[in-house]
Amino acid sequence: MAKEFPTVRAMVEALTPSYPVYCLRPKVIADTVKRFLELFPGRVLYAVKCNPHPEVLKALYRAGIRHFDTASLPEIAQVREGFPDAACYFMHPVKGRAVIGTASRVYNVDTYVIDHPRELDKILDETDGGEGVTIFVRVKTPPVEGAFYHLSAKFGAEPDEAAAMLREAKSRGCQVGIAFHVGSQCVVPGAYGVALRLVGEVMEKAKVDLAGLDIGGGFPAEYIGTNMPPLEDFIHEIEEGVKALRLRRDCVLMCEPGRALVAHGISLVVQVQLRKDDQLYINDGIYGSLSEMVDAGIRLPARLLRLKGEPSTEMREFTMNGPTCDSLDVLPSTFSLPADVEEGDWIEIDRVGAYSHALATRFNGFYPETLVTVHDEPLSQQR
Repeated sequence: MAKEFPTVRAMVEALTPSYPVYCLRPKVIADTVKRFLELFPGRVLYAVKCNPHPEVLKALYRAGIRHFDTASLPEIAQVREGFPDAACYFMHPVKGRAVIGTASRVYNVDTYVIDHPRELDKILDETDGGEGVTIFVRVKTPPVEGAFYHLSAKFGAEPDEAAAMLREAKSRGCQVGIAFHVGSQCVVPGAYGVALRLVGEVMEKAKVDLAGLDIGGGFPAEYIGTNMPPLEDFIHEIEEGVKALRLRRDCVLMCEPGRALVAHGISLVVQVQLRKDDQLYINDGIYGSLSEMVDAGIRLPARLLRLKGEPSTEMREFTMNGPTCDSLDVLPSTFSLPADVEEGDWIEIDRVGAYSHALATRFNGFYPETLVTVHDEPLSQQR
C-alpha cells in the first residue's frame, strides 16, 4: 500500500526525496470516473496500457470501474487476479496463439478484437470454436487533425474487409461487434461522428446484428495550451451518431478511455540536481516519466517546492534536462519557475497520470518507481 500524506509539501518534508515521486490523488480520479460514468451512455472500459500501476487500478476500481481494456496477458492477469469480479476485454488486434489460449482457459476472457481474417482463425482455434466468444472487428478510421497519435496506420480493416469478417465470425457461431479508435488525445468531437457514419457503412455491407459497438478511446485531457471541448460535446456527438445507426436494443455500447480518466490524477515531484544559468538538471526526464512532452508535444504545469525560505516572486523560463548522459534527454518546452530556483529545490509537475510510469525505461539505471498518495488539490485548483 502506498504511503499517504495530507499534501505534496508534507511528503517532501517527510521524505526529502532525492528520487522522483509520483503523487496519486484518488479523489481526482474518483471525481473524473464518476463524471464519465454518469455521462457516457454505455459501458466504460479503462485502457490499462495508459497507466497500469497497481495503486492507480485500485483507485479506478474503488471509483466504480469494473471493465478493463487489456492488450496483453500480463495486463489481463493483473486485472483478473487483483479484481476477480472485473471483466477483461482483449482489445489488441494481434495476439499470439498461446496468449489467446491462456486468456481464454485461465482467465475466462471471451471478448476479442480482430482486424484480419487469420486473427479470427487463431482465436477460434485456441478457444475451441465460436460458442460464447464475442468478436469485435476493428474498422480503420481516417486520421484526425489535432490528435496526438493516429492509430489507423497500424490497425483497422477497410469497410469491405470488415463486413466480410463480421459475416464470417457470425457464421462460425460468434457474437459480433464493431470497434474503432479515432486516435489518442482527440480534441475534435466530430471525429466520433465521422467514425460512426463509417460504422453505418460497414453494418449496411455486413447485414448482421451487432452484439456490441466499441467506440474506443481518444478522449482528451487538458494540458497547457490545449483547446479542449467539454466532455459533454463528445458525448452528444456519440449519442447522435449511435442513434442514427438504429442498433438492437441489447447492443452494448462501450468506450475505452485511458488518458481522460487518469492524466489529472497524478503529479510528479522531481529534484533539481544542478543549475546552469537558465538550465536545470533534474532526476527524471524523457527516458522516464516525461517522454510525452517530446512524443506528443504536451506542456505541463509546474510549481517550485522549497522547505526553507520563500522563493522569489520573479518568474523565469527554464529548460529542464533529464538525468541520463544522453544529450537528447532534454524536455522540449520550458517551465516558468521562480528566478532563484537552485540545487536541492523540488519541482512538482502536474498532470502526468497518463503514459508516464507506463513508458518509463531503465536507461542508465534511472527508473521512477516511488508512488505515494496525497489528499491536497491539484495545481490547477490551488490558490
